Amino acid sequence: MDISFTKMHGAGNDYIYIDCLGENKIRNPAALAVSMSRQHFGVGADGMVLILPSAEYDAKMRMYNADGSEGKMCGNALRCIGTYLYERGYTKKTSLKIETAAGLRRLWLKVKDGHVLSALADMGRASFFTPDIPVLATPDKDGFVNVTGILGASCRATCVSMGNPHAVFFSDDPDKAEITRAGEQIEKNPIFPEGVNSEFARVTHGEIYVRTYERGTGETLACGTGACACAAAAALHGFIPFDTPVKIKMRGGEFEATVKKNFRVFLLGKTETVFDGTYFAAEDMYGKNK
Repeated sequence: MDISFTKMHGAGNDYIYIDCLGENKIRNPAALAVSMSRQHFGVGADGMVLILPSAEYDAKMRMYNADGSEGKMCGNALRCIGTYLYERGYTKKTSLKIETAAGLRRLWLKVKDGHVLSALADMGRASFFTPDIPVLATPDKDGFVNVTGILGASCRATCVSMGNPHAVFFSDDPDKAEITRAGEQIEKNPIFPEGVNSEFARVTHGEIYVRTYERGTGETLACGTGACACAAAAALHGFIPFDTPVKIKMRGGEFEATVKKNFRVFLLGKTETVFDGTYFAAEDMYGKNK
């Protein structure tokens, strides 16, 4: 069965988008995400996103990591959906509401000549409350959680929920971190019962440089919720000011994050369509909405 899709990215964080706003229905999205996301053997991506109708809002988002696990939130997918809806003619609004598994999220699009130049997302309020993340540990007086057994030493992480779990490790040189090995160990650490995304960050001159390991995928060129988690953690520790746009540099590009005093985070950046295509999938993965 042929499935039409669009590949899009935000700062190199690429996902396969499937338009399910009409009759299309994906019966087995987890298996399809694994099949389509495979490098060399599939389309190749960090995961797959379904764009679905919403009873209350402009659209609904469901996202799947490359291993088929479903995530509650993805900042780049959220912003790419806004671009898709506008540029494909589903809406002419530049202020959108998107339903996600982490709740309602709002978007504002900057548009010129029918094209979206950038998308600003209200990513919700960062939470350091351990049951929200969740993490089975109590932070110390400085707001760090000790994550033992990583790279043979004790590491201190700022644990943050952006609708999905993050562990932010501040260091002088994130490029020295063995991201894949460390990320796998951290994701499987028993103090994170739902796994965790790991960010290795450095704050210099009011900017944040980040490398990110996403649960269920591995190291990615960028991560929208990871950028927000790093900004929120940096604001918590006084490394950056509140209410001030801060540049977040990742391997695939840049974002701009603003952390409000109540820890609500706004994320601004570009989104790009890479190509449209058709994928041949097994019959049991595809159907029609009823």
